[in-house]
Amino acid sequence: MGVMIEITNLSKKYSARLAVNRLNLQVEEGELFGFVGPNGAGKTSTIRMMTGLLQPTFGDVRIAGQSVKENPNAIRRAIGYMPDFFGVYTDMTVAEYLNFFGACYQIEPNERAGIISDLLELVELKHRQDDMVDKLSRGMKQRLSLARTLVHDPQVLVLDEPASGLDPRARVEIRELLVELAKMGKTIFFSTHILADVAEICSRVAILEAGELVAVGELEELQERLMPRRKIEITLLDRLEEAHQLLGKLPGVEAISIPNGSNGARSPNQRSRLRLVVEFSGDDPAMSAVLNSLVEAQIPVISFSADSRDLEEVFMRATKGLVT
Repeated sequence: MGVMIEITNLSKKYSARLAVNRLNLQVEEGELFGFVGPNGAGKTSTIRMMTGLLQPTFGDVRIAGQSVKENPNAIRRAIGYMPDFFGVYTDMTVAEYLNFFGACYQIEPNERAGIISDLLELVELKHRQDDMVDKLSRGMKQRLSLARTLVHDPQVLVLDEPASGLDPRARVEIRELLVELAKMGKTIFFSTHILADVAEICSRVAILEAGELVAVGELEELQERLMPRRKIEITLLDRLEEAHQLLGKLPGVEAISIPNGSNGARSPNQRSRLRLVVEFSGDDPAMSAVLNSLVEAQIPVISFSADSRDLEEVFMRATKGLVT
């Protein structure tokens, strides 16, 4: 697979404000790529430049080998674009709406019926094809808008906040649709500030703040780079001091603390649990080795848990709360 989207030194300046500053990104063919950032980070400006709706101040975007500056019409044929706030024609039925956009893309009338039927099946709106668009729920309108972006069978989908304002069920439905489209070979680039959506489905993530790229990579890679240390909480039935000495010799163990009440001072008949908190900088295999070492030493471990390094924590570490 080759590079499907290549963003090079992309910049946009509004008067004295630099909304996007020398952004460089590459997205591989077939990737489901998340573009994350707080409101005002420059996500929408970036997407509008990618789609040819906004002229860059500097830099360029190439999609499917075509330059948005040199050949914007070819870009429009290669992408399906779903804006953050879109208008639907409320005086049309669902099927008429898709037929209208099929005509806009000069798809022959005898081909449109089959395409529309397949798209409505994909987004699960077949049963609503004769309903007026304004009768649909917001989630259904989002699915219809996604179907609209697929009418001309584009190679790349560029989606700006596709799950914004949706209830939890509708968000899950949109996520599932995006995963299905990626399996069909589409390259999907979507912006969001809903971190859970990205963590669930994206192969790679880019984090934008104040118009600048602050981090990009696979989620696990970002977790390890931005959160090198995490805490492991270990609960024991006995042999606290032995565990402490053993852990102190293992790779990745930076510090060990014993919370109050777990100092091992107990009567012979007392069976209270003992706790250790380990500051750990190793990777997952190294963490597994920590647990194996305790088990091999026959130290009675009741529980062994590491704090999560989710995308929300990564986002907070990568950003500083800046706006452009």
